[in-house]
Amino acid sequence: MTGAGAWVELPETDELAEVLLDLAVPHEDINELLALRGRVTTDPGLRRLLDAGVQRLVKDMGRPGGGGEPPRMPEDSGALARFFPVYVLVAALPQVRAYHRERSVPDDISRRTLADLGRHMAVHRRRRGVGGLSIPGWLALHFRGEIYQLGRLQFQRSRLGGRTGEAVRAAGLPFGPEDFALDVHVPGFLGPITPEACDRSLALGREFFARHFPEEPYRIAVCHSWLLDPQLAGYLPEESNIIRFQDRFRTAYEIKEADDGDAVGFVFGDPELPPDTLPRRTTLERAIGDHLRAGRHWHCGHGWLEI
Repeated sequence: MTGAGAWVELPETDELAEVLLDLAVPHEDINELLALRGRVTTDPGLRRLLDAGVQRLVKDMGRPGGGGEPPRMPEDSGALARFFPVYVLVAALPQVRAYHRERSVPDDISRRTLADLGRHMAVHRRRRGVGGLSIPGWLALHFRGEIYQLGRLQFQRSRLGGRTGEAVRAAGLPFGPEDFALDVHVPGFLGPITPEACDRSLALGREFFARHFPEEPYRIAVCHSWLLDPQLAGYLPEESNIIRFQDRFRTAYEIKEADDGDAVGFVFGDPELPPDTLPRRTTLERAIGDHLRAGRHWHCGHGWLEI
């Protein structure tokens, strides 16, 4: 943590390029980040904003629900507004890595977890055609020690919500609302969610959290995702990876509120694409698009499993 009156520091230009590469930042974004670095480090107002952003991010490091996301700048600041959260995350790296060392998190897991920054910057460019980071609050969870990449899946340290906790308790397990739970996330750009890949991730999760967070007994994993929408079973074969992923989970509760953007964004890259423009190249693409073109909607499914 920086002391009173001290500035957090960004790596020098040459070192910054290496740090960005380690974080899997797309090559086409690196030159722009290096060019803007000077404005961030020489403008007193931006340095204060950077310092405040890091202090907020690392507050109560490791405590789920603590801290806060990197600050946003006015959109009329152009590229600097799009990239500023990246500088905050990079400036916080020394404290993030110190926390990982304190928890004895292996270097490879630390590196792959934090490299999700680059994946999300790739998503930003794919959707908007320019570099940036559109959801810095999500990456804050990685840089605060709450989310870890373990094989194909990501696991977030969390607690059971009310409805899911009650469903777990009703199933006869000795757990309920506010008990420890792992939120399972399925990042894109990492290949299919085969049963073998999921088995490996769940095994890694059991071992990882028991070893590095022994005071937090995780017996339940939950997932809130369009991937658990039961309507998918009407379009996909039962041996498909998605249906077999669904089969791992017991339904916690159902909400029929339309949530088309997640499915469209994950499958086609942009959640705002109109249904009539969606291609039909694969079984999954045809399922997502044809369902919407028929005037129906996709929903977020809510499930849990015992790990």
